[in-house]
Amino acid sequence: MRKLFTLACAITMMAVTLVLVGCAGAGTGSSQSGASESSASQSGASQSDSSQSKNEEGTDMTSTTTTGSKTLVAYFSATGTTKGLAQTIAEVTGGDLYEITPAEPYTSADLDYNDSSSRTTIEQNDSSSRPAISGAVEDFDQYDTVFVGYPIWWYDAPRIMYTFAESYDFAGKTVVPFCTSGGSGIGSSGSNLAAAAGTGTWLDGARMSGDASASEVSEWVQSLGV
Repeated sequence: MRKLFTLACAITMMAVTLVLVGCAGAGTGSSQSGASESSASQSGASQSDSSQSKNEEGTDMTSTTTTGSKTLVAYFSATGTTKGLAQTIAEVTGGDLYEITPAEPYTSADLDYNDSSSRTTIEQNDSSSRPAISGAVEDFDQYDTVFVGYPIWWYDAPRIMYTFAESYDFAGKTVVPFCTSGGSGIGSSGSNLAAAAGTGTWLDGARMSGDASASEVSEWVQSLGV
């Protein structure tokens, strides 16, 4: 009996020991699992911070690539043809659009180039003619690049464009003439306006169709290097 009692006690003690060891192991596993989750959480936070840092760096890079250069697209259009081209140039460059409006609007009779006594014929035959402009460009000094557009009249820019050229100080600005016409090229109209202005860096400019596409205009603008 004593042997049986001793054996029973030994078995009981072994069972208790196994139970205690099992509990300890479970606790250790839970602790390790918690540590792993904590590590994963920290890793996720680190990746999130890294992504945020990259986003912030990307934003900074975008802002530093902005030149801050401002563009003005000023134009005179008697029939709307040059206006269409000017609007496309403004869209492509992101520039401000300004219409050069005559104080006395041109009528159909004024635009009759077959009439030797029409207003435009008289103006174009008088090199000193300077038709008045209604209004003015607001804060002209803020612009770095100025596109100047007009139709070709009698192989030159309309006299109102000379009024515009002589009304502003183009010093420090790049000026790009552009024109529309029924067949004539830009000729010396750009250089004539440059001489009238007396200041600014005037490029050669170009004649384009009033309905030129945005891709055509964009290709031309890029070729200017402005």
